[in-house]
Amino acid sequence: MKRFYMPIILSVWSLVILLVPGCVVKDKPSLDAESYFNRGLIYHKKGQYDQAITKYTKAIETNPEFANAYYNRGLAYYGKGRYDQAISDYNKAIKINPKFAMAYSNRGAAYSDIGQYDKAISDCTKAIVINPKFAMAYNNRGKAYAQGKGQYERAIYEYTKAIELNPKFAMAHHNRGHVYLNTGQYERAIYDFTKVIEINPTDAEAYYSRGIAYDDKGLYNKAISDFNKAIEINRKYVEAYTNRGVVFLNTGRYDQAISDFNKAIEINSKSALAYYNRGVAYFGKEEYEKAWADIYKARDLGSQIHPGFLKAPREASGRQR
Repeated sequence: MKRFYMPIILSVWSLVILLVPGCVVKDKPSLDAESYFNRGLIYHKKGQYDQAITKYTKAIETNPEFANAYYNRGLAYYGKGRYDQAISDYNKAIKINPKFAMAYSNRGAAYSDIGQYDKAISDCTKAIVINPKFAMAYNNRGKAYAQGKGQYERAIYEYTKAIELNPKFAMAHHNRGHVYLNTGQYERAIYDFTKVIEINPTDAEAYYSRGIAYDDKGLYNKAISDFNKAIEINRKYVEAYTNRGVVFLNTGRYDQAISDFNKAIEINSKSALAYYNRGVAYFGKEEYEKAWADIYKARDLGSQIHPGFLKAPREASGRQR
């Protein structure tokens, strides 16, 4: 059956928001610039990126050499998915302060998100040269190796180094766990996702990912238990409903599977995988008309479906299309 996998963690998880809570010696901003900066910091911590950008911009206008303000504004742009503007601000922060390790690391992460992996690796390496104990830079370099280069052993090395520097670095455990998962090293993946849960017991993604690993090992009850926990934490977790449904489907519990796929579709009506798998469940129940409708809906939503499987529910339902 088809199911969702989680990727190497990036987007909102790819960076710890390393907000600089005040000026550094090099900047020596005026009191007005620092005031704007600190107001921006308050908005930033609340996730109010537009307001934060406005305040950081005022700080920069007041003091054009305020490297931390460029850096934090870059983080805010990153949070909005405006990677080019984030990179531009990191560039300015680095020009003012060439030893700004966090700016190199975060610029590297932004480069990863726009597919410029060599630049990402170069920037993270510069951050590590400046600060050899910078765990986040190792994590971000690992992301570039895993996601961009497919160099999984090197990525594992980078994540392991990050964890050695910070054993409670949940993000690095999670990212390493996904590399292990994607390379079939399920026990090691389970270990890493369990560590994430120990660090943060409300991390729905970790329960979900561990559930995938248990499912791949054929430990279906443990997989269901973890998907249950992920859903308990996040009631809108489409992927958890879908993958729990797949476990039910693979173990012949069609009604429970259909219930989960219904919920996934209720949350996201464009979920091709939920329609596809619900169609498979209906086919298993010999409800061919419903199976036909769902399989073709999944196809219309972009799911790649083998022609032979398209044919089976169509013929069983007596339809032609």
